[in-house]
Amino acid sequence: MHMATIHISEDDAARDFARLMAHVRLGAEVVIENGTCAVAVVRSVTGEVRPRLLSESIALAKKHAEDLGHEPRMDPEFADDLEEIIRNRKPWNPPTWE
Repeated sequence: MHMATIHISEDDAARDFARLMAHVRLGAEVVIENGTCAVAVVRSVTGEVRPRLLSESIALAKKHAEDLGHEPRMDPEFADDLEEIIRNRKPWNPPTWE
C-alpha cells in the first residue's frame, strides 16, 4: 500500500522522527526539505537488501573510470591521511558479547 508523498521540514523530521518512521512503515514516502529544496527522501525498503560484493564495487569503479576517460586520482592530502591511518591501526578485538 503506497500512501501520498509527505513533505516536511528538517526541523519537523528531527522533532518527531518516530512519527515520520510510522508514516514510512505504513507505506508513505517522506520528503525532507530545507526551505523549498528537497534534501532527503525516506521510504520503505522493498525486496531483499544485501551488501555490495567487492567484485561489484571493483566493476563499478572500472566502469566509472571508463566513463571518465581516465583513472580518478586521490587528493594527495587525503592519501597521506589514509596511509597514516592504515599504518597506525590496531587489531580489532571485539567484546565477547558482539
